[in-house]
Amino acid sequence: MAALASYLDARANNGSWLVRIEDLDTLRNAAGADRIILAQLEALGMRWDGQVVYQSRRLNYYQAAFDSLKDKKLVYPCSCTRREIADSVLRVQGHFPAGERPYPGTCRLGLAPGRQALSWRLRAPQGIISFTDRWLGPMQQDVSNIVGDFVLKRADGIWAYQLAVVVDDAAQSVTDIVRGEDLLSSTARQRLLNDLLGYQQPTTLHVPLATDESGLKLSKQNGAAALDLGNPLKTLQKTWEFLGFTPILTDKLDIFWSEATRIWGQRAVRANLHGN
Repeated sequence: MAALASYLDARANNGSWLVRIEDLDTLRNAAGADRIILAQLEALGMRWDGQVVYQSRRLNYYQAAFDSLKDKKLVYPCSCTRREIADSVLRVQGHFPAGERPYPGTCRLGLAPGRQALSWRLRAPQGIISFTDRWLGPMQQDVSNIVGDFVLKRADGIWAYQLAVVVDDAAQSVTDIVRGEDLLSSTARQRLLNDLLGYQQPTTLHVPLATDESGLKLSKQNGAAALDLGNPLKTLQKTWEFLGFTPILTDKLDIFWSEATRIWGQRAVRANLHGN
């Protein structure tokens, strides 16, 4: 879904479509998964621009950004476990607000005696982060209240998603981010990091998620069927219709892409699932 939308958005605006393999969590990476992903894109007629970027090869860049924030006294060590944080949130608020587990600031003033650092957190400043999503409209979030000081380096030593993607977007001169709505809540954190690191702010467009009857996101993890690469046009048409567009009457892949790109350039901001 997001791949189709981002590809069309880049092509409709005469931009570059970049592919990044987010493989920082090395223990969970399946051997050859990157080759499968790239082969799927090619089978669907999606051609990326430039070299494929692997996050696992860019660790020194994340370290440099982290050091920059640390030099500004914006980073501190944390000894809290996920369970301790969850228990603290439930004890104080009785629920997880907005689906988040806001860090209560336990280690903000230093580690308690006898505790060791597990992760490293950004000292999130107070204030509202506002932005306009190209699909969903005006958005805002108080990161310090809803999320709290968030992790930049995990307890297992792996760089956090929020830091890595911000550093990579800046390095690749990304101007427009198109992705699934499940990542909308990350946007304010990433914009905050952009500000603190002196990076330009890209625009965002968050498309709806494809879900099953129970509302779960369709994914391999949730048992969704694999892409039908034997009939790539059928797969693309189904995704295209889910995004709110009428079918493109063709049996040729290149004509689908040409027509879809033309239509996306005219109607992307008005396409939605509800016909509004």
